[in-house]
Amino acid sequence: MVNDLPAVVIAAPSSGSGKTTIATGIMGALRAAGQRVAPFKVGPDYIDPGYHAVAAGRPGRNLDAVMMGRDAMVPALRWGASGCDIAVVEGVMGLFDGRIDPHAAEAAAEGSTAAVAAAIGAPVILVVDSRGHSQSIGALVHGFSTYDPSVRIAGVILNRVGSERHEAVLRQACDRVGIPVIGSVPRAGALEVPSRHLGLVTAAEHGSAAVDAVAAMTELVSRHVDVDALARIAATAQVPTAEPWSPDAAVGERMEGPRPVVAVAGGPAFTFGYAEQPEVLRAAGADVAVFDPRHDRLPEGATGLVVPGGFPELHAAELASNESLLDDIRALTDAGWPVHGECAGLLYLATSLDGHRMAGVLDLDVEFGSRLTLGYREAVALTESVMFDVGQRITGHEFHRTHVVRAGAFDPAWAWRRDGSTVQEGSVGVGGRVHASYLHTHPVATARGFARFVAACRPSADHAASSPSR
Repeated sequence: MVNDLPAVVIAAPSSGSGKTTIATGIMGALRAAGQRVAPFKVGPDYIDPGYHAVAAGRPGRNLDAVMMGRDAMVPALRWGASGCDIAVVEGVMGLFDGRIDPHAAEAAAEGSTAAVAAAIGAPVILVVDSRGHSQSIGALVHGFSTYDPSVRIAGVILNRVGSERHEAVLRQACDRVGIPVIGSVPRAGALEVPSRHLGLVTAAEHGSAAVDAVAAMTELVSRHVDVDALARIAATAQVPTAEPWSPDAAVGERMEGPRPVVAVAGGPAFTFGYAEQPEVLRAAGADVAVFDPRHDRLPEGATGLVVPGGFPELHAAELASNESLLDDIRALTDAGWPVHGECAGLLYLATSLDGHRMAGVLDLDVEFGSRLTLGYREAVALTESVMFDVGQRITGHEFHRTHVVRAGAFDPAWAWRRDGSTVQEGSVGVGGRVHASYLHTHPVATARGFARFVAACRPSADHAASSPSR
């Protein structure tokens, strides 16, 4: 164990405590102080890392012990923190909350913030929503600090404090249990980021307002949190020695030959992608061309298409109006080139979304609904595809409010267990050269699948005459 990487985890007793505001402000304040900050988020979150990236000036990354595996936590941390002075990790939900296996002997939460903090050897700063608390906050902090001896709570940030008198009482209670208070942030509801049916509005959609919001968070934290004390706490981290994860090693042996162009959908409608995905595609030998399906054409020379998750239901009319791109995508698939879609990608490749015409690559219609489908899935591939072998197992994540209202006849992509018992056909999808489903995967765990995808994008003699062109 060595102290070569300062790291700190920003956690809370429960969701809604203000973690994102405080963690993002800390990243911005450290950067303003001249630190090179590596931002991370625990779990399968796509939205918070966008704000982290604005604050830190570097890609926001995820540490997901369920999808990536616990053994990948330290290598992924070291990869994302390469060249940085400090790593700041925002937790998820409450400190000890995570996925629970109902059949396990103990109700241990897999992938919790506490489990990730223990795995990477980082101290925890607990952000406590102080509304409604007085002396009893000492009992709360004491309980969290002693609940699991593998997790070290090294400080508290009091959030949404009502007055100087309120702050004094709270500090006294925390001092009594021996946990230092390193910040006291007054109530500032104006800093809350807008939210909607799947969480916060993404930084990409918030545009310049996201920059302003992050600047306000940074200024708030700089005034009310002892950032120097936080940096000293981070310096006590004991991050285990490990070789950093790397996309080159993850994809394995790369085929030699021309570099195919892989088009990756981006823009406000498709923001649910991990930072490692383009890194893996490039390491596998592709040139990545990001485009906005609301108004762009398919990038010139593309022989593969990746459509990540996002909010296409909010941009359905714009997406439908870009008929030239929809024609490009159908020409791409008609020519036999590979396509991979995850969740929003499935919706965009469908025939229609809420009555709006989509790409029509998949014979299905999708509609937005009121029911939220959310959770990790232990999935098995049912069909040989451009990404996976039949029988290959992967842990993924579902997160959507849409549902398929009509589907034609084609092979399902996955089956998975739901509610811990019944095996169900998990997602609509097809094999062969098109692979699309509701399942989100993490490229750290599926790098070989993306290498296989890139290999299928390489022009062959059969494809030479059928390459899509505009």
